[in-house]
Amino acid sequence: MKTLSRIASTVRASTTLAVDSLAKQMKADGYDVVGFGTGEPDFDTPDNIKEAAYAAIRDGQTKYTPAAGIIPLRKAIAARLKTDCGLDYDYTQIVVASGAKHNVFLALIALLDPGDEVILPAPYWVSYYEMIRMAGGEPVIVTATEQQQFKITPEQLEAAITEKTKVFMINNPSNPTGMLYSRDELLALAEICVKHDLYIISDEIYYSLVYGDNSFVSIAALGEDIKNRTILINGVSKSYAMTGWRIGYAAANPDIARVMSNYVSHSTGAPSTISQYAALEALTGEQGGVNEMRRVFEERKDYIVSRINAIPEVSCIVPDGAFYVMMNIEKLIGKTLGGRVIENDEDFAMAFLEKGLVAIVPCASFGAPNFLRWTYAASMDSIREGMDRLEKFLKGDN
Repeated sequence: MKTLSRIASTVRASTTLAVDSLAKQMKADGYDVVGFGTGEPDFDTPDNIKEAAYAAIRDGQTKYTPAAGIIPLRKAIAARLKTDCGLDYDYTQIVVASGAKHNVFLALIALLDPGDEVILPAPYWVSYYEMIRMAGGEPVIVTATEQQQFKITPEQLEAAITEKTKVFMINNPSNPTGMLYSRDELLALAEICVKHDLYIISDEIYYSLVYGDNSFVSIAALGEDIKNRTILINGVSKSYAMTGWRIGYAAANPDIARVMSNYVSHSTGAPSTISQYAALEALTGEQGGVNEMRRVFEERKDYIVSRINAIPEVSCIVPDGAFYVMMNIEKLIGKTLGGRVIENDEDFAMAFLEKGLVAIVPCASFGAPNFLRWTYAASMDSIREGMDRLEKFLKGDN
């Protein structure tokens, strides 16, 4: 038989989903595993959103929709971007797809030709790297250290640009670090992109989950020239606890939005009609649930950070947003835990899962070796138990 696609054959499985799958299998086998793998709010989808889905079914809203999504939803997205981010988009500039992840892929497909370079700050969400390659691009990794608060500098961005560079990707607030770029930091990066005629893909899916005195600023709000070259990615998964509904969206200039819409029309088609009507209610209905989730997440963040930093030989910095914290295990490298020599973050993750019965995500595949990602999108009881098990595991009491 002829060989499979070279591009497809080199795509690696998602580390996040692999850890979650193994943890679920262990649970099914009777092990008392506590999972901190996938970034999924533990809250239920609010009732008003579920009721909107029921109503759509009862009203016969079960047919195909335009490829870019129903017009009322696209108008609601434009209105939400205006209210929350101060951005003006016509509904024709909005493309609805099957999750923000799908929109990131569509954006890359719309922009890249084979061999085009995409500057990707590390740590990065594991899927970005693979999606760039799936779209025929070449990821150029620029590493931001923990000492830099996991944020790249303008000087690093400038130094990474070549004649092949076409796109700068940013996730703000960040998965996996939870760090947030300020207005001034974003402006310095955006001005370099304008100078070198680069597109910007800005994934802002966690924009409503920002803590303390921090304020979210969309990079697209920093000027018309910046906005015109930016594909803004967002969705309802995180803010409204709607991960399984699979509704994300992109906002872009008319030419980019048209190309993305055309690609959707010949690939997946529009996302679930019922989910679109649920998302319409999420964006236009009462928003109190978003604020309540943010309050609860902030309490959990404060707790998990204090617990990790009280345990010898591990540490973390305080995240600004999203619902992740990065645990540094550099002091544990070379030690034996759970009967395994810890040579890297993957060794730690496997030993902790097998002996400590806790699933967390190793971050080498996120561009952050010797770090592990915890999510606090889990109940406080689970977080307390996870921290207790971490202390016990590090003491060798397994």
